[in-house]
Amino acid sequence: MPLFPTMRPRRLRRTAALRRLVRETFLQPSQLVLPLFVRSGEGVRQPVESMPGVSQTSVDEMLIDAREAASLGLGGVLLFGIPDTKDAVGSEAWNDDAPVQQAVRALKREVPELVVITDVCLCEYTEHGHCGVLRNGDVDNDATLELLAKEAVSHVRAGADLVAPSDMMDGRVSAIRAALDAGGFTDTPILSYAAKFAGPFYGPFREAAESTPQFGDRRSYQMDAGNSDEALREVLLDIEEGADMVMVKPAGPFLDIIHRVKSETGYPVAAYQVSGEFSMIEAAGERGWIDRDGVMMDSLLGIRRAGADVIITYFARDAARKLRAER
Repeated sequence: MPLFPTMRPRRLRRTAALRRLVRETFLQPSQLVLPLFVRSGEGVRQPVESMPGVSQTSVDEMLIDAREAASLGLGGVLLFGIPDTKDAVGSEAWNDDAPVQQAVRALKREVPELVVITDVCLCEYTEHGHCGVLRNGDVDNDATLELLAKEAVSHVRAGADLVAPSDMMDGRVSAIRAALDAGGFTDTPILSYAAKFAGPFYGPFREAAESTPQFGDRRSYQMDAGNSDEALREVLLDIEEGADMVMVKPAGPFLDIIHRVKSETGYPVAAYQVSGEFSMIEAAGERGWIDRDGVMMDSLLGIRRAGADVIITYFARDAARKLRAER
């Protein structure tokens, strides 16, 4: 009798070629989406201190980043806007000449091969930093729906390929779908931030998007981190309302949710590797505590392995370069 079993898994790990041959999960540049932050002006590239390599840019500078993204084979870009002025209802969100709308038109003209996704929310546009209209110190869900729909229609009118509502208002997908259909945009898909969890991972993003709430937090409309079944209910509601893709956010701390959503719905699933995840890896890598590139790639592969079809990540360009070099 042999001292060891005849089946030895290490046999298929001996060389890089063998490991590639039997790999179960693959990461491709086309599965990655790069978030971009746009503002008015020309020649503007304002670094975000808490997010190394990330900047607020004017549309002309944004095009430089977008062309690089296209050359690397990325699947698309996700646009966030920083308006010149803010008010109580976020009216710049549906201004056809606001930075996001200008950026969409420029992208469709100059880099048509990229899928252009726009974030649909009011937090960047309201003076109070919350994701909707306030009434008695809390967000008025139903009064916010019409404004989100106006924002989505404005983005699609500019040429957006896909709109992504991130506000977590109940009924927003239905309201946006109805408004798009009424405007003749029946073919425009909706990527819903269906399971968006409240928590501490968004700090650097709020610096980048200038969207920190001026009081309180967003726990009354974003999900509680302890709830998995509720996440599935949220996803199913959005699908019933007309979502074409669904998103889980953040990605890394909620891999189990990504897996459940993909397994139980079969729908296209996006996962957002958020600013806190990105900045922690960057900070630890800068200090030499981790292999920054290795952790970057393993974190993205883990999100794919959990079931995400699309990953929104600030690492998109670096990861694409790494994937190309490994070919």
